Amino acid sequence: MASPAFEDIVEDFEFLEDWEDRYRYVIEQGKAMEPLPDALKVPATKVEGCASQVWLHPVIEGGVFRFDGESDAMIVRGLIAVLRALYNDLPVADVPAVDARAEMARLGLNDHLSAQRSNGLRAMIERIRKVAAEAG
Repeated sequence: MASPAFEDIVEDFEFLEDWEDRYRYVIEQGKAMEPLPDALKVPATKVEGCASQVWLHPVIEGGVFRFDGESDAMIVRGLIAVLRALYNDLPVADVPAVDARAEMARLGLNDHLSAQRSNGLRAMIERIRKVAAEAG
C-alpha cells in the first residue's frame, strides 16, 4: 500500500548497511523539505506527545491528502519527510488504512529510535490518521 516515494526510501535503505548512514539519509530527507512557514506553527498544528517541537499542516484538496511539517530536531524533521513519502498524494479515504507501523518497520526504524522518538512518531501518525478520518 506504500507510495512509490516511500518505496524509493525502502530501496535506498537496503543499500545503506550502517545505521549511521541511514540516520544521515533520514536527516538529509528532512533538510530537503521546504520549511513550514512560521504562520503555520500554531497550537492547532502542533503535535503533542513529541519530545521536540513538531508541527503538521495537512491539506486535503480534491479528496487527496497531503501534509507539510516542521520540527526543531533534525532527525524528527527527517521522520516527517519519511511520513510525507508514505502518506502524501493518497486518496484521503486510504490514509487510515495505511499500516504505518508495519511500513516504518520495513525501514528498521522501530528498532533504532529512542523511546521518546518512537512515541513522537506514533503521535505524528495518530494526528495524520485523525485528520484523514475526520475529513473522510
